[in-house]
Amino acid sequence: QVRLVESGGGSVQSGGSLRLSCAASGSTLSRYCMGWFRQAPRKEREWVASLDRDGSTRYTDSVNGRFTISQDNAKNTLLLQMNSLKPEDTAMYYCVAGQQYGRTCGFSTWGQGTQVTVSS
Repeated sequence: QVRLVESGGGSVQSGGSLRLSCAASGSTLSRYCMGWFRQAPRKEREWVASLDRDGSTRYTDSVNGRFTISQDNAKNTLLLQMNSLKPEDTAMYYCVAGQQYGRTCGFSTWGQGTQVTVSS
């Protein structure tokens, strides 16, 4: 069973950048499809980005062009580069792993989250 630990969150001003990391242990990330979700206060958790096993990436519309999901296989780490951050990006960010079913990722294993706060 893979275990996931996020890091890299923090406080930044609007327009700034952060890079989130998700370190995996217990298994190799390349065996899974991966994703990032986020949850803002008083809102439901929402999907942010996915990385399929074939390398395909997808993004929710609100972050497309600003965020980049990638994987460092040498470090067994999932990354999320976040540029041009906006106050509405403020949330707890979660890394998640799952099994690939065609173009669908069955997300099942979650990290504990890392907080991102963007001030205007």
